[in-house]
Amino acid sequence: MTPRSPADIRSRLDAWQALSGACLALFVCVHLILEGPEVLSPSLTDAIGWLLEATFAAQIAAPLIVLLILFHFWIAARKMPFRSGELKIFVDHSKALNDPDTWLWLVQVFTAVIILAGAFFHVYTVMTDMPISVAETTKRLHNGWLLFHVIFLPCVILHTGIGIWRLAVKFGYCSKTARETWRRRIWVGMGCYLLLGALALTRAWCQG
Repeated sequence: MTPRSPADIRSRLDAWQALSGACLALFVCVHLILEGPEVLSPSLTDAIGWLLEATFAAQIAAPLIVLLILFHFWIAARKMPFRSGELKIFVDHSKALNDPDTWLWLVQVFTAVIILAGAFFHVYTVMTDMPISVAETTKRLHNGWLLFHVIFLPCVILHTGIGIWRLAVKFGYCSKTARETWRRRIWVGMGCYLLLGALALTRAWCQG
């Protein structure tokens, strides 16, 4: 049996990183959309939460999402500049290249660390404080979790939006001539999701 070359292993890991990242991006979009009805009707959000619990979709999806986040981070971590010397080299190269995409990748690195820690606490808190409802969210927000969500939500949206952009560029969906259009659409999309999440948090906070 012919041993795999390092280049072949790297390409396979890149493919798994892209696939896991795309799955997580889809989950984030769906998750925020399901929270959206809270802005108009908290009772509708409660009904969605009840359905997710009754069908065990929430109980099954929660640990799977945490495992997928760990898997995605484990693959991506091989490229991250964890050491101060590596970070300095990356920053120097970014300044020399003067390419916005290199700085966006650095934003992904920092937000990834926050998401890795935050996602575990978020999932654990929600799943051990059933039912999934606006009332429970309101209780958590007034018990000190508001600051967590104020930091966690923008990090998730930034990381997701930049990840979608990088995937589109890497796999050729975004050509050089269409980059500005793609960039505007992604920033508008991130802004809409951030606004949706902020409105949902505000509505939940005001319920208390």
